Amino acid sequence: MFCFNTYLCKKTLRKPKAKNLKQTKFILLITSLILLFGDRVYSQNLSDLSFGTDSTFDVVTWNIEWFPKNGAATIDSVSKIIEAIDVDLIGIQEIDDSTLFRQMINNLPDYELFMGDGWFGGLGYVYKTSTINIEALYKIYETSPYWNIFPRSPLVIELSYMGEEFVVINNHYKCCGDGILEIGNTSDEEYRRHRANLLLKQYIEANFSSKRVMVIGDLNDVLTDHNPNNVFRIFLNDPTNYLFADINIASGSSANWSYPSWPSHLDHILISNELFAEFATIGSGIQTIKIDHFMPGGFTDYNNYISDHRPVGIKVVVIPNASDVVEEVEPNVTVFPNPTTGQFSIDLRKFRGRVEVKLRSLRGELIESQQYLGNKIIELDFKTPAGIYLLSVESEQHQSVIKLVKE
Repeated sequence: MFCFNTYLCKKTLRKPKAKNLKQTKFILLITSLILLFGDRVYSQNLSDLSFGTDSTFDVVTWNIEWFPKNGAATIDSVSKIIEAIDVDLIGIQEIDDSTLFRQMINNLPDYELFMGDGWFGGLGYVYKTSTINIEALYKIYETSPYWNIFPRSPLVIELSYMGEEFVVINNHYKCCGDGILEIGNTSDEEYRRHRANLLLKQYIEANFSSKRVMVIGDLNDVLTDHNPNNVFRIFLNDPTNYLFADINIASGSSANWSYPSWPSHLDHILISNELFAEFATIGSGIQTIKIDHFMPGGFTDYNNYISDHRPVGIKVVVIPNASDVVEEVEPNVTVFPNPTTGQFSIDLRKFRGRVEVKLRSLRGELIESQQYLGNKIIELDFKTPAGIYLLSVESEQHQSVIKLVKE
């Protein structure tokens, strides 16, 4: 047995001054239970962490808080964490000592690091060499006109995984603010993050309009602000094309948030509609990786030795690109109204023949499936709780997936 509080252990194991035999036996029983189960309470360690799988494309965003936060102890812990979570790609923010970070990764035979030359603001990628093929790595919005908007230039990686192409954009937005978005005030932190989102959306649509895209990073704001002050509204108001995969984390229990110190949820993963169907597949998912639960001192130890941010990870079951079976460009499927209270319409006039409409949860569970004939507008009424769903419209020639918001 080991104990994290020497005084408490000594006090517990001291010979009891019992008034009677029953009291003595009771104290001995409690002591025995501590001896028996004490190690089990703290038996989990960093080597017991897990996240990635061999059957999914696994991406993690992690603000590592100016690595190494606590010298050799940080290096040792982070090395164990990377090996244990076993993912394909980690987008890192706040690497302070790039030399030490590179030395650490060089000691992990299955991984490589990209940071590049020049000022990256601590951004980098750790990737698994056996699963990731790098096609391009570069910064965007790196010249002086964009320094106010992007204090750390976004870092783009174009890669292939199992022969399928992906684009990941790693970011670390400007921090802080008062929660009020002041349009036109270039000194306002919220406005700077708002403009960053505008520029990223423009870049994605100009350069990756038909590719699977993930925007990851410490985006330093919450997804749940009301619309006038929500810096992410440019994406949230376009549910046909974009989805924050971690929206349910952001709107759920604070126990699952990535920044427990405030607490708030600041580390996000945004996906483009080319990933909707794959993210909805059973086996895909997203979660905050609670490393602190695998440390004896909990979040206090994690915060002292590693970071004040927990990583957020997404895993996606990759479906081979179906472009070879699609006869023409994927049709635009209009769903209205969206958000909806449950009753809505789908325009199927660009579909021919039998059409299957499926409603799934963000975890991929099938909730409802109905078949219709195309070439018309259909009216639907889904009796589901409020939340975010994925609506797929499928025929022999086409498949479209749309984010449906139920209020």
